[in-house]
Amino acid sequence: MTGTTAERRGPEEITGENFVFLQRWVHQETGIVLDDGKRYLVDARLTPLVRDEGLQSLNELCNLLRATRAPHLNRKVLEAMTTNETLFFRDLAPFDALRETIIPELVERNRAIRALRFWSAAASSGQEAYSLAMMLVEMGLGDWNIRIHGTDLSEQMLERARAGQYLQIEVNRGLPARYLVKYFEREGLEWRVQERLRRMVRFERRDLREPMASLGTFDVVLCRNVLIYFDVETKKRILGQIRSRMEPRGYLLLGAAETTFGLDNRFERKPVGGAVFYQIREQCE
Repeated sequence: MTGTTAERRGPEEITGENFVFLQRWVHQETGIVLDDGKRYLVDARLTPLVRDEGLQSLNELCNLLRATRAPHLNRKVLEAMTTNETLFFRDLAPFDALRETIIPELVERNRAIRALRFWSAAASSGQEAYSLAMMLVEMGLGDWNIRIHGTDLSEQMLERARAGQYLQIEVNRGLPARYLVKYFEREGLEWRVQERLRRMVRFERRDLREPMASLGTFDVVLCRNVLIYFDVETKKRILGQIRSRMEPRGYLLLGAAETTFGLDNRFERKPVGGAVFYQIREQCE
């Protein structure tokens, strides 16, 4: 990009050179791919950070990332770029499939040990994990040994998830009113998930590209709207990590726009009600 073009863009718009730098930096740190059509996302996610840090532009932010070792700034940029919107009981079809078909099947299979294990692999601020907890209690499984493990790359989001505190606008989105009354307590202007549910869920920071052996294995893995951000090789690596953490007849849920097809042939597609899950092919060792 020439200097003349950059000048026409104005001082607040990121230059082509700096956008390429951010693409490479974010990919190196997180594996997330920012294609050329994601300038709007960079602007939306990082402009508030530029203001908070008292900087003049995204270009100044890029210069600081290049020139200094400022862990706090690196962390804030990564937090901004990896934070995803979520809500309670997001997309009803998967939850209906879990409640009506998958969990009853798992209950029969695990009746002797009375234990179920779930992994919310992109937990964000915790709504998915707590939705699972509420559903399981509603199904009469509150006295089972339930483990819901939530992982995310953003420590900021995980802190919110561990606290289990949500604004009124957040509990208004997707959460049935009777669940709000039954499973939350009012704390000032916010609502907090009851302790009995918080005890069912554990949150920790994890990079899905890294080894996951210490997590143990799970009956159900929910990894929705995550693969879409990665290149093909990273998607394959993440699916391999997830597969290694699944029980032989466990279930994987991806986002509606995601698939294992062409990435990991050891998974097979399993329509369940109005949702699509994946299982490990039985013939594979």
